[in-house]
Formats: sequence, structure tokens, C-alpha cells
Amino acid sequence: MTFQEYLDYFEQILASPEDYDPYGDEEYLNYTKLNWSRMNRWLKRFEPNDAVKSLIASITEPQHWIVITEPWCGDAAHSVAQLYQIVKNNPNIDFEIQLRDKEPFLIEDYLTNGSKSIPKLIIRNDVGHDKFIWGPRPQPLQDIYMQMKAEGKAFAEINEVIQKWYNEDKGEVLQRELLTQLS
Repeated sequence: MTFQEYLDYFEQILASPEDYDPYGDEEYLNYTKLNWSRMNRWLKRFEPNDAVKSLIASITEPQHWIVITEPWCGDAAHSVAQLYQIVKNNPNIDFEIQLRDKEPFLIEDYLTNGSKSIPKLIIRNDVGHDKFIWGPRPQPLQDIYMQMKAEGKAFAEINEVIQKWYNEDKGEVLQRELLTQLS
């Protein structure tokens, strides 16, 4: 789906959560409402830095950027909006959203340590070969997450640290990682 179709899907879930599994579950719905707010905040406030703007503007060969995500995913609320803001003005970049939990289950080919962690960005060239794979979160945050998980920290505590990190980082590490890989 396009990014706009993803936003429409997100809004449909919020309007009729009982029609979309697992959003009838109050916990999932609450995360999704929070993610809607976070994503919209990034769509309004996030501006790619000059180096990333320049790099993206220099892409003249067709590329296909696929993001595997779901509206309930807290990490996606930050990164997917930032990724969209980064590429939206380059007509050579086809930006597609695929849902993790719906066919064709592309996530099966892009597991993280054996898990279906999202969001996942796959950048392909014009003939469909993978050029770069990123995700599910910026590497320094992934390291923090893995450490806290290994220490047996509670989900709520991990989630709080993750959200704080995203708010303080403001998309800078994601942009640096893209610059490194795409330069």
C-alpha cells in the first residue's frame, strides 16, 4: 500500500477497532492510539537534515523502498513517518508499506534474530535486488533493547526507555545509518 493508504488504514482501525484483529483488544488499541499521535507529530515536525536531503535528491535511478510494519508497533510510529518524510519528494523512489501480519508475509524473509521484528526497511534497485536492509530500530537503540531484554526488564520499562530515546534522538541516528549505507 502507499503511505496514504497506510494512514487511511490506520484511521479505519481507530474508527472501528472491533473490525480489525487484534485491535479489538484494548491494550493493542491503546498502543495504536498512542502511535497515531506519535506518527502525526513526526509528520509535522521531522525535517531531514541537509546531508540526507542531498543524498536522496541525488538518487536518479528507480528504487523501491518497502517498509514492513503494523499500526500497533511503537518503533514504527517514529521511524516510518521519518522514512516517509525523507523520501517523499523523490519521484524515483517508490515508497511502499507492507503489513507484517497480512499476506504476502514478506517479513518471513527479513527476520531479526529469528523474530518478526518491525519496522523493517528493504531498499531494492529497479530490478528487485536488495541493496540495503534496515531495522527494526536504529542500532544504538537495538543494542539498548537487547541488553534490557537480556536483563529481564519489564516491557513497560523497556518501552519507556525506547520512547525517550526516540524523542531525544529526533531521527538523527536513522539518518546517519541511511547516509552510511547509501553513500
